Amino acid sequence: MSDLIRVVLATHNPGKRREWVALLEGLSLEIVLPEEVGVALPVEETGGTYTENALLKARALVEASGLPALADDSGLEVDALEGAPGLHSARFRPGSDEVRYEALLRALDGLPEPDRTARFRCVAVLVLPDGRNFTTEGICEGLIAFEPSGERGFGYDPVFYVPTLDQTMAELPEAIKNQISHRAGAARKMRPILQAELGV
Repeated sequence: MSDLIRVVLATHNPGKRREWVALLEGLSLEIVLPEEVGVALPVEETGGTYTENALLKARALVEASGLPALADDSGLEVDALEGAPGLHSARFRPGSDEVRYEALLRALDGLPEPDRTARFRCVAVLVLPDGRNFTTEGICEGLIAFEPSGERGFGYDPVFYVPTLDQTMAELPEAIKNQISHRAGAARKMRPILQAELGV
């Protein structure tokens, strides 16, 4: 494994790591979680934008580990809710993913399909030990479904409907999700940056 460049990913979520590993497949990277390099990640996301939050996490990781760090911050933006939950997607309601998406469905109760437009937005940040940083963004457009469907994915995936594929994000096979998701879009743009900066 010594020929792989280690990059620490700002998450404790194995599902998110699995996605990033798949999205960056083919690069000579070993994507590790903070706990695997003996680092805690108690970073409060106090930024006013996705970029600020991702930078907070990545910079803290670089400082603690000395390794290049990759962080992303993402959210669900619902037009009928003026872009909410947005930055606060993970904290929209206390409790499980299910509690949050059920609350979202209640907030949109009675709203017809044309008015249920929404998008997932992801900002990814790479911070290097020398302090330089690089930012990319990906967006996936869709609609909020009338009820949850699908067992895959996490977060709001069961209620995010992709009209072009006639499925929710939670119904899509991982390989398809990793082509069209907001994180896939950000990762696609991050790939050449990793290749250029880390020689992977």
